[in-house]
Amino acid sequence: MPVNTGSTLSLEGDPVFFKGYNGCMSFASGKLKRRFFIIVGTISVGIGVVGIIVPILPTTPFLLLAAICYMRGSQRLYNALLCNRFIGSYVRNYLEGKGMSLKMKIWTLSLLWVSIVCTAALATDSLIIRIILAVVLTGVSIHILLIRTTK
Repeated sequence: MPVNTGSTLSLEGDPVFFKGYNGCMSFASGKLKRRFFIIVGTISVGIGVVGIIVPILPTTPFLLLAAICYMRGSQRLYNALLCNRFIGSYVRNYLEGKGMSLKMKIWTLSLLWVSIVCTAALATDSLIIRIILAVVLTGVSIHILLIRTTK
């Protein structure tokens, strides 16, 4: 029987759907635990969405944390996250190990480089801050380049 998620995206046969990224995550028992996971997941989604705009704030770890929390706290919110038209495919592709499209890698790296270089050049005179920004820029760039490129 198909599951109605409120999206046109079909989750039938989706290896991530309801199972979690490793197939062994279970829902938390008890109302208080479920509410805790829902609250932490919602905060993580908020921080992850802000991280899309702010290049120094990581997006992926917070969205993955949200997926894990929703997995434990609410199937409905977990499905809503995976079916979200803006970030759902990003989370699903990462959880399934599918990688990023070349277009998304170029867009991400361009935005990252422009924003961090502008921040280092225009917003700070501190050498230590500029070194930290350079390390973050290098680390995130390497991470993005190492993610598998999809077509």
